[in-house]
Amino acid sequence: MNRISFNLKSALLLSLFIFVFLSAKSQSQQTSADRISLLFIGDIMGHDEQIWSAENRETHLYNYDDVFQYIKPVIAGADIAIANFEVTLGGPPYTGYPQFSSPADLAVACKNAGIDYLVTANNHAADRGKKGIISTINKLDSIGIPHTGTFLNSSCRDSLTPLMIHKNGTSIALLNYTFSTNGIIVPEPVIVNMLDKELITRDINEAKDKNADIIILFLHWGTEYDTIPSKTQTDLALYFQSIGVDMVIGSHPHVLQKMVRTKNNVTGNDDVVIYSLGNFVSNQRKPKTDGGSMVRIELTRIGEKYNISNAGYYLTWVYAPIEKYRKKFFILPCSEFENKPDFFDKPEAYLHMKKFISDSRKLFNEQNIDIKEYTFDGNSWVLSN
Repeated sequence: MNRISFNLKSALLLSLFIFVFLSAKSQSQQTSADRISLLFIGDIMGHDEQIWSAENRETHLYNYDDVFQYIKPVIAGADIAIANFEVTLGGPPYTGYPQFSSPADLAVACKNAGIDYLVTANNHAADRGKKGIISTINKLDSIGIPHTGTFLNSSCRDSLTPLMIHKNGTSIALLNYTFSTNGIIVPEPVIVNMLDKELITRDINEAKDKNADIIILFLHWGTEYDTIPSKTQTDLALYFQSIGVDMVIGSHPHVLQKMVRTKNNVTGNDDVVIYSLGNFVSNQRKPKTDGGSMVRIELTRIGEKYNISNAGYYLTWVYAPIEKYRKKFFILPCSEFENKPDFFDKPEAYLHMKKFISDSRKLFNEQNIDIKEYTFDGNSWVLSN
């Protein structure tokens, strides 16, 4: 073969390689742009024991990062993670129940763990009054965590509602409301979004005007410690679905409630209602309150619209061992740890987690509709059939 023929053949092979590479890259980019995954996370609480656990006794600084160390990889696997932040960042004195004020380091740890957005309208939003609401908003802004549900004034609410999330070519409207502020009056000009049907309907229409591909309501509702949704919850869910909401995500009961995926007769797409995600992290240790769930929703573009291609949940449990005379808090992905009894400091802790898993699976197996569990096979997370 002469030099000219060799160079020509090499050039042709190189051109073919570049063409194949660019085609594969284009296909990969198109695939990622057509899909998006959302992760919804339940109640992030701040009881006294959690505050004491996070404090460095010598420097009096706080760090919550280790709380999330075991669950962080699961959170990182989603494109967008959204959680209910059920404390204020109202400044010292830091206190838990009944009027919560946690160090801002809790929010920093949420961000470090991969939580992208927080919702702040809940029954504890006004625990530290107007100053607490303002402080919470300002601190979240300074940390760089987008949030919705509480606002400095009506102008801020008008400009920030709905919270628009743009990812992979998708436009998502996030709205957040609470049924109560525990009787605490919210003084003007600050605002806590209340669960008012007419108000929410107007906000949903605003989301439509902004051409949202997906509309999500994150609602603080229901009856504490009741695993069965109330009639009010089910009626509201049906109403909001009828006017175009794609996902209704619930918090407040501090226990799990059923998850339902159904076909919307109006839009023709699948809808999801998660009645209660339960506790993500807290010091509540009674049965069914010591854990919760994270729900992962995967969306795929079909033409000009997105539809739900997969929907599943991860069970999570709060492991609270005593280390160096201090209670610690670790959020565990249950399926990854349910066959690791040697991980736990006491057999009783492992049995308590197993009890939570058993109760939760029984509830979901009986009541869920078309939403299965993500389980860990030793290497990766797999959605059950």
